[in-house]
Amino acid sequence: MAEHLASIYGTEKDKVNCSFYFKIGACRHGERCSRKHVKPNFSQTILIANFYQNPALDPNCELDKEQLQSHFDLFYEDIFMEFCKYGEVEDMRVCDNVGDHLVGNVYVRFAYEEDAQRAMEELNKRFYAGRPLFVELSPVTDFAEACCRQYENGECDRGGFCNFMHLRHPGRAIRRELEEAQRLSLREKRSHRHSSTRDHEEREGHGRSRHRSKSRSRSRSRSPTSHRHHSHGSGHRSGGHRSSGHRSGSSSNHHHSHSHSHSDRR
Repeated sequence: MAEHLASIYGTEKDKVNCSFYFKIGACRHGERCSRKHVKPNFSQTILIANFYQNPALDPNCELDKEQLQSHFDLFYEDIFMEFCKYGEVEDMRVCDNVGDHLVGNVYVRFAYEEDAQRAMEELNKRFYAGRPLFVELSPVTDFAEACCRQYENGECDRGGFCNFMHLRHPGRAIRRELEEAQRLSLREKRSHRHSSTRDHEEREGHGRSRHRSKSRSRSRSRSPTSHRHHSHGSGHRSGGHRSSGHRSGSSSNHHHSHSHSHSDRR
């Protein structure tokens, strides 16, 4: 039974959990959905709901197609660079749907869950273009399952109200530039961390060397005293051995001269 439930979890056969929320991180029924929206405690992906304000949706918009693309490219570049401050961005998707639950949604997948967590916490304190940001962790990690394949092929008949993601893409040149900028930034950060670690290890190594040098210095400073004391004792014993014929163990010269004077008096 447990294996069966695990195999259908998040699919349309699952009568308990909402398959749309599991795949897309959003559901047109919202909190009124008859199935559960299980929000993850940990995820690599964050969702910023209704983030991109598409000028084309404004009835008074007079921008042509090229200008609309330029507007989007600037937005994409701006937020991509901002997200990179929290960690390595593996993928970023912007919805072009018009349904309330998907319009302007931005999904960002980080390389690490802790980076996504930090980004969510910090961005929920931020405003963009005068509007507060609403950020949450999303269950979406596989965007291939979340996107409308028919839309990608130009065949979706549901239009902007489709419940699967219709993505808006930046210009290829912009995307390449951003990806290259991130690669260089990550390389520089890794190099800096490696250099900092090496410097730290070198400082610790120098500290240990100084400690050993001080220990050796203290050892040397004690050693001559002990050596002199030992030499004095040895000399004393040597002197005693050389003057064994005399009555005292004091200096041999002293007793030698004393012996001669005594014999002279005799």
